[in-house]
Amino acid sequence: MLGRAVAERLAAGEAGDVWSSELREVCAACDAVVLNLECCVSPRGEPTRLIRDKPFFFRSPPSGVGALQAVGAAVASLANNHALDFGPEALADTLAELDAAGIAATGAGPDVEAARRGALVKAGELRLGVLGLSDHPEEFAAGEGSPGIGYADLPRGLPEWAHQELARLRAEADLVLAFPHWGPNMTVRPDNGQRRLARELIEAGADAVAGHSAHVFHGVELLPGGPVVYDLGDALDDYAVDRELRNDLGILALWRPRGRPTLELLGLSLDFCATRLADRSDADWIAARLASACEELGTAVERTGEAHFAVA
Repeated sequence: MLGRAVAERLAAGEAGDVWSSELREVCAACDAVVLNLECCVSPRGEPTRLIRDKPFFFRSPPSGVGALQAVGAAVASLANNHALDFGPEALADTLAELDAAGIAATGAGPDVEAARRGALVKAGELRLGVLGLSDHPEEFAAGEGSPGIGYADLPRGLPEWAHQELARLRAEADLVLAFPHWGPNMTVRPDNGQRRLARELIEAGADAVAGHSAHVFHGVELLPGGPVVYDLGDALDDYAVDRELRNDLGILALWRPRGRPTLELLGLSLDFCATRLADRSDADWIAARLASACEELGTAVERTGEAHFAVA
């Protein structure tokens, strides 16, 4: 989230400074970085009235794209509850800014067809397909000729359009990532509906699933068809911190489909408007929480470094 106080920090210095040098090095070694962009990037627009009593509106100046470039972002999903915070003009600007920066967008667009379309990008020698979709808010859903997000009523199951788009990506890409924005804020584990949907996403063509929305990271489940990271938590923001749930700690998932370990998790520590790899007590908290959260899902986690965890 690049708005509010993060935007002020971006305006005061170099865009890359919101990430530690060590974290930027980790991301630079990746073939493709995929992220959820939970704000618009635009100087235009007014707070939306599509949702009554909406409490938060997030907007970044155009310079915010530099923060995404600093970690080598290849794909940004806009399928979330802030893509239309400042209306269709700001969404159009966001799409244009990402395109100009060479960052593919998925999960939102000028009409329903574009909003539901996954992104295809190079990831080393492979082609990666990414499908962004969101189960809220329905008010932001794109329509015929109207901008918005790739909305899906996920508690009722994966819609036919998502099945079709995953099939298209499966045919055109070497690897497919399903990237849903799902479930309520501040939960600590996936519900049964999310676990069923993860299986449906894998069966529909995804090689892996990585979710977001809770602001708190969840555990990992290893399905026969691929890994499911139910929630990554947050990566950068200015949010108030719940000292029990620790929404100031997130995870970066390193997916190596043809390597070992196949999935490695790196703990992130979100200092106000800046993010680094976790250490000391933060890393210990992440280790303990990951162990219990993954155990609930039948998954073992090995701590291989201060904030490095191999999933098996």
